[in-house]
Amino acid sequence: MTETNANPDTSTSETTSETSDESSGRGKRTALVVGASGITGSALVEQLTASGWEVLALSRRPTAPSAAGTGVRGIAADLRDPDSLRAALASEAPTHVFFTAWQRMPTEAENIAVNSAMVRDLLAALAHASLQHAALVTGLKHYLGPFEAYGQGTMPETPFHEEEPRHETPNFYYAQEDELFAAAARQDFSWSVHRSHTVIGHAVGNAMNIGLTLAVQATLAKELDLPFVFPGSATQWNGLTDMTDAGVLAEQMIWASTDPAGANEPFNIVNGDVFRWRWMWPRLAAHLGVPAERVVGFEGEPRPLEQQMAEHEAAWPAIAQRHGLVEADITRLASWWHTDADLGRDLEVVTDMGKSRAAGFTGYRRTEQAFADLFDRYRAERLIP
Repeated sequence: MTETNANPDTSTSETTSETSDESSGRGKRTALVVGASGITGSALVEQLTASGWEVLALSRRPTAPSAAGTGVRGIAADLRDPDSLRAALASEAPTHVFFTAWQRMPTEAENIAVNSAMVRDLLAALAHASLQHAALVTGLKHYLGPFEAYGQGTMPETPFHEEEPRHETPNFYYAQEDELFAAAARQDFSWSVHRSHTVIGHAVGNAMNIGLTLAVQATLAKELDLPFVFPGSATQWNGLTDMTDAGVLAEQMIWASTDPAGANEPFNIVNGDVFRWRWMWPRLAAHLGVPAERVVGFEGEPRPLEQQMAEHEAAWPAIAQRHGLVEADITRLASWWHTDADLGRDLEVVTDMGKSRAAGFTGYRRTEQAFADLFDRYRAERLIP
């Protein structure tokens, strides 16, 4: 995900941004990363510290600097408690905010109420700070609709472009954007919105972690002599798609927050390559050590992981003990439901990157390599054998 520090293939734009910021006389930059322990937040902390930023890592529990290096200070606060936010941030003065957190609720009405309030209350708690920029991560449900109306109604033509109008269906991404726009106008800072596709990157205990989910599926397949079955739809198996590496997403957020060309704009963000799962699936199996004869593609109908894996989850603690793995709780590693949702779509999802390319962002990551690097990192950390 560029999983470790800045992406070496795309570091030029970060260096340029930092130089131009220093020459503008703005001085030391301090980033508040909201959701610092998540997939995108972790990548941001790594890239920001590698580039010399001071980083405030906000999460529900205190965050240790650990591998992120020096320059990181953990802040514990509950995003759903305005008093907690005000108390935690009263003496902080970040120059930049990177908002990467969300909470899934039972209904879209609750998603809107909770997730828009988190953005509103966080930015309100920083009314005393001289913010320069706030960057918000959303996603392609901006184009596809929320969970309750996903893929329904008239869909825009693919690849998706940022100028597509909003759907009439209420959507918590729209509500988050509106809170960001209002705070930016009120507190006089610039903003950017980053619409990612399925994000792959390093995190544990994350509800949307397709990379680790597929690695756990492959481990169960190897250990229990099971087929490694693609769980999704014929459309996803045969059609073109793309993905977002968390390192590329982090790089775009940093670029937009420090380059005037990125100010006050929404941007799509994907790796820059496209693929078909029928091409990718056997390659992922090879990277994960699954024998070729056990690799099974789409056959007739989707076979969701929630159904495939239900009877095999109980085997994970013994597998973890046998291989000396550090996490015996499979629910902290695999998010079957979210991977099923991504791979089960019955429509093409491909994203245009022309807008940020024209503005000067040139980050790129080959998706197969992003997966391979991620699997290597999970092995090194003893999360998979």
